[in-house]
Amino acid sequence: MTAAQLLLVAAPLAPLLLLLAACLLPATRRHLPGLLWLAPLPGLAAALLAAGAPPLVFDQDGLRFTLALDTPAALLLGACALLWSAAGIYARTYLDAGPGAVRFAFWWLVTQAGSLGVFVAGDLLFFYLAFAAVSLPAYGLIVHDGTPTARRAAAVTLLLAVLGEVALLLGFVLLADAAPDGSIAIADAVATLRGGKAPDLAIGLLVAGFGLKAGLLSVHVWLPLAHPAAPMPASAVLSGAIVKAGIIGLLRFLPPDGSEAGWGAALAVIGFATAFWGVGCGITQRNPKTVLAYSTVSQMGLVAAALGLGMAAGEPGAALAIAFAALHHVLAKGALFLAVGVIAGLGGWRAMLLVLLPALVLALGFGGAPLTGGALAKAATKPLFGESLAATLAALSAAGSTLLMLHFARRLTAGRGAGGVAPGLLLPWLGLAGAAVALPWVLYPRLGLGDPLAVPMAEALWPVLLGAALYAALRRWGAHLPAVPEGDLLHPAERVLRATGGWGAGIARVEAALRVWPVAGMALLLLLLAVGATLTLGAR
Repeated sequence: MTAAQLLLVAAPLAPLLLLLAACLLPATRRHLPGLLWLAPLPGLAAALLAAGAPPLVFDQDGLRFTLALDTPAALLLGACALLWSAAGIYARTYLDAGPGAVRFAFWWLVTQAGSLGVFVAGDLLFFYLAFAAVSLPAYGLIVHDGTPTARRAAAVTLLLAVLGEVALLLGFVLLADAAPDGSIAIADAVATLRGGKAPDLAIGLLVAGFGLKAGLLSVHVWLPLAHPAAPMPASAVLSGAIVKAGIIGLLRFLPPDGSEAGWGAALAVIGFATAFWGVGCGITQRNPKTVLAYSTVSQMGLVAAALGLGMAAGEPGAALAIAFAALHHVLAKGALFLAVGVIAGLGGWRAMLLVLLPALVLALGFGGAPLTGGALAKAATKPLFGESLAATLAALSAAGSTLLMLHFARRLTAGRGAGGVAPGLLLPWLGLAGAAVALPWVLYPRLGLGDPLAVPMAEALWPVLLGAALYAALRRWGAHLPAVPEGDLLHPAERVLRATGGWGAGIARVEAALRVWPVAGMALLLLLLAVGATLTLGAR
């Protein structure tokens, strides 16, 4: 096993080994919240050093695991590892050794292992295990505060996560059945889709499973519920890192050669609908974390639209461009969630200089404001939208993002506090904000996307100006807009269930399932550790 391949193993395994050490050593357990920032560092090293390394394969007695890392996955792995580490530093101060801090760290590390593992998984089985680890244990992060709101958000998230897992499992079974010799390698599975050997049902199930995690329309409702309910560092990784499990799934499994143009067009339509829906719901919200959640819905919709158009056109560079745009979202959105917690302890000029101004730069970047990292993200994906209706919709979506993020800035201002803020909160926010601005400029030319100074910034200005004009209208007439409850579509669905009499029984079953969830979480941890040990000891 080479050093690069060892890093591929270490990326998802390091958080689990830290957790195992905490289980066995009381001293480690007591200090576990303060060690959270260390666990993602092997993943960051893998992103920097192991991209393009030969795949790591374990194949013995019919059991096969494959780990691999291409450039798009490396971009997302590095960004997510950086966010997990910064949020880990933030969590140390935020939790402040309070009640449940160690329990929170348990769920944090299992979820982190899955979040980093999906980027290095090279076969259906390992990908499914990692995806389950990023989906199901997130329940423990959301429910941490124990409030009725947190319990409801966690229950909805867990139910939808289980539905997504079922859809993926069925889709993977169909892919493996259509693959030559029942191969479970992702490359072989995609080849069956490209060759038309797998049924359309398989693609539909993949879009449903990954779309749920990415927050596409109709299955997005968990985001605006979970993000406001979760503790601040958990909200940052939920929005910045965990939704990217859905994006890497779409990038890895959907054929990029135009062979499934119909599905690509359908994904583009769903993506644009999601983008505008997120803006429409978000501008009615007052909680800045909820506004950010709906912004994530909107941004991931635009990413899905770009992916669908690239998939339909057979654009070979689509995966790299989309991964670059998603990298910017990981860093900027994760940082903005941290900012909500920082500004609660600051007032006066310090709040303006240390939080509001940097946050405004990041916020306007989502609309493609010139000279921001977001402008380069928009430039990278612009060729996928062409010069047709899709390009106009993308520009209008950028205007909508500007509108929504200016609304967020206003709500953030309303959350200003007084006094001071601990360095353990301030430094991760400033560091992550700086990375969100600087890294796109560093990576854009290195990835062959072009000269960042040659990006036509003037073209990106009119959507920002349009968004600013819409925000001025929102300030004047926004009070007349109907209030949209957090979770939007979930509320009419709940009313239907209540009317049919099935809601109470359903909730009772959910509560019973959640009581035994810690046992299931421990079983998942042991399974992942066994997989990691197998890869480490038996790889070739």
